[in-house]
Amino acid sequence: MFDPLWKLAVGLLTGIVFGVLLQKGRVAKFRVIVSQFLLTDWTVVKIMGTAVVVGAIGIYALLPEGLVSLHLKPLVWFGIIVGGICFGVGMALFGYCPGTSVAATGEGRRDAMVGVLGMLGGAATYVLLYPGLSGLLKMWGDAGKVTLPQWTDTSPWIWIGGLAAALLIWAGILYSTSGSRRQHPSEGGFHKPTAA
Repeated sequence: MFDPLWKLAVGLLTGIVFGVLLQKGRVAKFRVIVSQFLLTDWTVVKIMGTAVVVGAIGIYALLPEGLVSLHLKPLVWFGIIVGGICFGVGMALFGYCPGTSVAATGEGRRDAMVGVLGMLGGAATYVLLYPGLSGLLKMWGDAGKVTLPQWTDTSPWIWIGGLAAALLIWAGILYSTSGSRRQHPSEGGFHKPTAA
């Protein structure tokens, strides 16, 4: 039922490291996440995008050696769309996602602690109601446990390379845009001389 103890220990250790990195990256801050929704601070997207690309590279590099395994969830269209909407609304109201809320709890933030309790309560409620909801969630079909490379019969490295390229291009655009803003006279970069 459970993985070997060493795997659970590695998971716990990497989870702690991930939480520390979230805290050091400032994405466990309510204001940073809200600023992301207002499109005024891209810290969250930069960190999460980098984590997705690095994680994908690591997983698909270790997969052929049998050092990791994929635990796919079925592609249930209605459930994913409704779940995504609920996730987005909850994150906008709460100001944290599940991962950052746990990291913020580690910082001692009481609002995050309340949210984590609500999150656990919601998960337990979903488990209890799942037998009655499963038919409704599959009303738009169930594509089964499939990945994009499997679905398109392509190499996963094509998707990972495309994702990494998109992230690098977007980061370059963002950097050049922020650089031009820093040099804008209205932001204090170059003040027009005034007569004495």
